[in-house]
Amino acid sequence: MRRVVRQSKFRHVFGQAVKNDQCYDDIRVSRVTWDSSFCAVNPRFVAIIIEASGGGAFLVLPLHKTGRIDKSYPTVCGHTGPVLDIDWCPHNDQVIASGSEDCTVMVWQIPENGLTLSLTEPVVILEGHSKRVGIVAWHPTARNVLLSAGCDNAIIIWNVGTGEALINLDDMHVDMIYNVSWNRDGSLICTASKDKKVRVIDPRKQEIVAEKEKAHEGARPMRAIFLADGNVFTTGFSRMSERQLALWNPKNMQEPIALHEMDTSNGVLLPFYDPDTSIIYLCGKGDSSIRYFEITDESPYVHYLNTFSSKEPQRGMGYMPKRGLDVNKCEIARFFKLHERKCEPIIMTVPRKSDLFQDDLYPDTAGPEAALEAEEWFEGKNADPILISLKHGYIPGKNRDLKVVKKNILDSKPTANKKCDLTNVSKKTTDTTSVQNEAKLDEILKEIKSIKDTICNQDERISKLEQQMAKIAA
Repeated sequence: MRRVVRQSKFRHVFGQAVKNDQCYDDIRVSRVTWDSSFCAVNPRFVAIIIEASGGGAFLVLPLHKTGRIDKSYPTVCGHTGPVLDIDWCPHNDQVIASGSEDCTVMVWQIPENGLTLSLTEPVVILEGHSKRVGIVAWHPTARNVLLSAGCDNAIIIWNVGTGEALINLDDMHVDMIYNVSWNRDGSLICTASKDKKVRVIDPRKQEIVAEKEKAHEGARPMRAIFLADGNVFTTGFSRMSERQLALWNPKNMQEPIALHEMDTSNGVLLPFYDPDTSIIYLCGKGDSSIRYFEITDESPYVHYLNTFSSKEPQRGMGYMPKRGLDVNKCEIARFFKLHERKCEPIIMTVPRKSDLFQDDLYPDTAGPEAALEAEEWFEGKNADPILISLKHGYIPGKNRDLKVVKKNILDSKPTANKKCDLTNVSKKTTDTTSVQNEAKLDEILKEIKSIKDTICNQDERISKLEQQMAKIAA
């Protein structure tokens, strides 16, 4: 029988590395032995974790700042230990969070045109983990909600706007957490852990909704991410150390929907998912290739599309959100591949003859506007991402500055519920801030008074001049 090839518009995705002068050169990429991507990208900036003496640092470069990066280029360097993970806020292209070996999470506001001086003062420091923080992930639809996970096996969800830890999941994982992923509307998270379990958790009810023991039999690290339809996609290793990928339905985790063996390399597979096109890109640490698969409703559910190969192995990988792509060139993905000393963008396109906007490649995608405020989400509301069209390309709007209003620790009455009792989370709210605020308020009131006085004087003067004019006219 003749085998029928499955139809897909993504069968011929064409990957190409950019020319040398469009790379970011002479960057000392971090050598920390941690399985994060070391790179985070948005439509304005690329951020890369680098080697730094005396603490942890990362570079933040405007996208157009290609070529050789000077050794004295300013960095973000407030951590006292190596930085392990970074994540750009999806609702503000100038705000980035970082987790570090110094047990803290810091949130930074990057100036609109990039750094001119090294940044050492974060907008807020989030302290609550007792061991190093290896994962930070912003909520996809609620403003100022940030999740962090540490080697203390705890997951903390913060309201960055007040600097408070509002949810602490410290008794759900008995071993190291490899990764955490939010679902599409941010109502659930899924985690992969060293105990070989994949868990689906409702963070606000603080309960495990579903879990699968030995999702992958091998001892090496796994990854688990949510797909747009609510299924969970995992990568891991078999007992024979072969790399595997699997698809699970959280409502029934007994057997995977699909399970595929890939190869026998030992690099951890980092999955990057595009919810608009249902394509998953797998980048293995230490590999020199990016494999991509399409997820559909028909067997075998996970369809291999193609592989992009290059010569150099990758140390890490950044993935551009959809709104940062060039729709005129039919670009459906852009990766920022980290080498030992440089960062090389790789552009994935679907070749088309027409120059017109290809709406089948670009369905409406998640925009930068938050669908909920932090307080609404913590109260139990859910909302899907607010979608935007890319028909005329994405024009970045003006980002509002991140302001942190810390609540007075004396105002919060202790709650009887142990789960909500977060007294172990140290809250650095000092009286100095309120004193400073009062002084500022006095200053503003004085200024308003002087402006009012000036207006009264001017009114008197105007009426006198009008009287004089009337006399002259008479």
